[in-house]
Amino acid sequence: MLLPKFDYHEPATLEDALRLLSEMGGNARIVAGGTDLLVRMKLKVEKPSHLISLRKIPRINVIIQRENHGVSIGAAVTAGELSTNELIMERFTPIGLAAARLGAPGIRNRATIGGNLVNARPAADLSPACMVLNASLKLKRSKNEREVPVNDFFRGPGETLIEPNEMLVSIFVETPPPWSGGAYIKLGSRKTLEISMVNVAVLLTLQSQNGPIVDAKIALGAVAPTPVRAFAAEEFLIGRQPSAKLFSEAGAIGVGMCEPITDHRGTMEYRCLMIETLTSRALNQAYQDAMTWKPLPV
Repeated sequence: MLLPKFDYHEPATLEDALRLLSEMGGNARIVAGGTDLLVRMKLKVEKPSHLISLRKIPRINVIIQRENHGVSIGAAVTAGELSTNELIMERFTPIGLAAARLGAPGIRNRATIGGNLVNARPAADLSPACMVLNASLKLKRSKNEREVPVNDFFRGPGETLIEPNEMLVSIFVETPPPWSGGAYIKLGSRKTLEISMVNVAVLLTLQSQNGPIVDAKIALGAVAPTPVRAFAAEEFLIGRQPSAKLFSEAGAIGVGMCEPITDHRGTMEYRCLMIETLTSRALNQAYQDAMTWKPLPV
């Protein structure tokens, strides 16, 4: 299938990109990796008259460490870069693991974190990972900017809080406390190029190496119209000593936060079973990760 006709723009600055986006109104779309947008254009689902590329804009495709406070991830940073970045894998583990499961190597080398979030697919890989890390999203337009918590960003399939003429430019994530560990598990019918049947991201924080749990965050994807936080399961874990039994019970509680559907990938009943199983498994992996926490070299 051929792409519909469009004008292609390569602004050299963020300000120019935002100006073009404002001037062209609803006829323009931002393109970074294009792994989702170009497919939708070929299918005639979207027919923008203008594409505004981020390729030449500096700093929007870099990961910036803010001392010990966290990292700022440019919206055009690719999944491939996230999955191989030592700091991301060590301290922001759910994001690194989720990026490593996105598509296949060729897709990961083009797909961006910004695109994965803004497209707001219920089964997206990076959304739950950012949610358990309480990421903050910086949205800019030509005359102002704002920050919104990623947990409030998603409104429905393909729908977010982002407004017309507004662009996601960066994602900020605070460094988790000591004795924190993370995990991400994705279930599909094959290992690559698969949309999630269920995905789970977890971040656990322990009081010391062996517990108890002082904080827990669980996010689930492909189980509702938007990715969801399993708040009841999180509250159940806090203050308790980690164990396989505890994690299994938390997984069962997590099912109650979901509204899975039946489709060609799996039935509602199967998805509910997998929510419980994968949540328990991810919690155990995050616990193992937390127990091996070490200060980063100065």
